[in-house]
Amino acid sequence: MTNTVSFNDSPPISHRPGLPRWAWLLAGYLVLFAIIAVIWEGSKAIFAIPDYKLPHLLQIVEAFGRPTPKGPTWLVLAQDGLYTAFEAAVGFTIGSVGGFLIAVVFQRFLPVRRGFLPYVIASQTVPIIAIAPMIVVGLGRLGAPPWLSKSIIAAYLTFFPVVINVLRGLESVDRDALSLMRSYAATETQIFRLLRLPASVPYLFTALKISATASVIGAIIGELPVGSTRGIGVQLVVGSQYNTFNPGYLWATIITAALLGMIAYGMVALAERRLIKWRRDTE
Repeated sequence: MTNTVSFNDSPPISHRPGLPRWAWLLAGYLVLFAIIAVIWEGSKAIFAIPDYKLPHLLQIVEAFGRPTPKGPTWLVLAQDGLYTAFEAAVGFTIGSVGGFLIAVVFQRFLPVRRGFLPYVIASQTVPIIAIAPMIVVGLGRLGAPPWLSKSIIAAYLTFFPVVINVLRGLESVDRDALSLMRSYAATETQIFRLLRLPASVPYLFTALKISATASVIGAIIGELPVGSTRGIGVQLVVGSQYNTFNPGYLWATIITAALLGMIAYGMVALAERRLIKWRRDTE
């Protein structure tokens, strides 16, 4: 009689519990920051880059805490960042809604699309840095609030990705489904609501992610002309003027501007995730 060994009778192997997802993300960000720090400081040491061109990371950190006539630097940048965020949010809303409506009109009326779509494309070939001063000065002479001109510039950069992506989404419906709805004598409004609009949602959020960061860039560009008194763009000008004496301030302002763009992108990505979850729950 032979003895047989069953692997099912062996005691279970205990696995070490893994780290939560947020911990892995945090670890990844720390490793990435460490790599950037090594490359940054190593470049300064190897190529002997002066501080006014590339300050030490510690100088940038110290710049956030330096006092100014309006308070600590971090507080000044936070206040101006909120002002820029408000301008960008208004411009993002105007550009997104306007771009969506233009895309709907282009999809519905083919002659209008053929006549005006080339002008929409051509509008993006004009350097925004060239027309921004004209918009700021022109609206300022008309008595408009200072933030409105910056929001219009932000909307100018926002609407184009929305127009192109939403138009593509509205046209990307399944042909068999479209033929089926037309065979049931569905109206264009019903086709739009039940077929075209759901098909355009992924394209819409792709455009909104691009437009969210573009709106921040547009608001900052609108703050660069002479005469602006608030916003991250103003702080960028101030930092560039005193870069030789305080090189960390300019980079602290750049980091603040980058954080604004990342937050704007993250808010749109979060809204997309919530919408997808809601649609799955309702189906």
